[in-house]
Amino acid sequence: MSMTTILQHCLTGISLGGAYALIAIGYTLVYGILRLINFAHGDIFMMAGYFMIFSLASFPWPVAIVITLVVTTAMGIVIERMAYKPLRSSPRMSIMISAIGVSYLLQNLSTYLFTAIPRGYPEIPILKRIFQMGELSASFVTILTPVLTIILVVILMVLVNRTKTGMAMRAVSKDFETAKLMGININRVISVTFAIGSFLAGVGSILYFTDRMSVTPFSGTLPGLKCFVAAVFGGIGNIPGAVVGGFFIGIVETLLVALGYSTFSDAFTFFLLIVMLLVRPTGLFGEKTVEKV
Repeated sequence: MSMTTILQHCLTGISLGGAYALIAIGYTLVYGILRLINFAHGDIFMMAGYFMIFSLASFPWPVAIVITLVVTTAMGIVIERMAYKPLRSSPRMSIMISAIGVSYLLQNLSTYLFTAIPRGYPEIPILKRIFQMGELSASFVTILTPVLTIILVVILMVLVNRTKTGMAMRAVSKDFETAKLMGININRVISVTFAIGSFLAGVGSILYFTDRMSVTPFSGTLPGLKCFVAAVFGGIGNIPGAVVGGFFIGIVETLLVALGYSTFSDAFTFFLLIVMLLVRPTGLFGEKTVEKV
């Protein structure tokens, strides 16, 4: 395999990793605040694909993108209010079971509404424009994805570390009950967290499906699980860790396909999960927690 081919596949892997990173941040944010694995997150990402298909059928692409992101964000907030908020004082297992129920509900609802036949993802001309860099060629979306991912992560880190909302989010993640006693509006913080996670899933959806060209009701299942693994790999609850995990899985998966091991590209992700849980359960950047007696 020539160096040009390797670089070409690395470029594709970095682009895929950027989309994974955006989705993984949603898992890590919700876990950091609620200690909940939101298994419906991959299906919110899938629904964003359908929102884009129907929006672009009626509106110009800039308006369709805005509609898709707004509806996806609103959907995340509504799911939290209806499926998770009533169970907040219940055992953690109850909320997790509810998350699995929401995931299957979204899959079956989309199957009923849109059928299981793959729907073609609309082409946004500016994203599909091809650029030539020496012997390398890449579409604009391939170049845009990692750049946009880094920009959004920097903005998110500033929000978390430099704003009152971010301070409230960090307080709630450290001690839920104490934050409530200190007068922090818990419901608002959690809604903001789900809104950010769903917004990033919507952005990731546009970048991901632009290259894959079709959406089915089950399009979010495998990417969602891979992004969960990315969050665990980086240290679930840690935003930079989720980004590193997303890029790592995207690059390795693409290289395995390039080397002819496409059969094992998905298996590698879950093998990585098992190894990480055995060797370093808190992930690369996760903090060790000390249980107080």
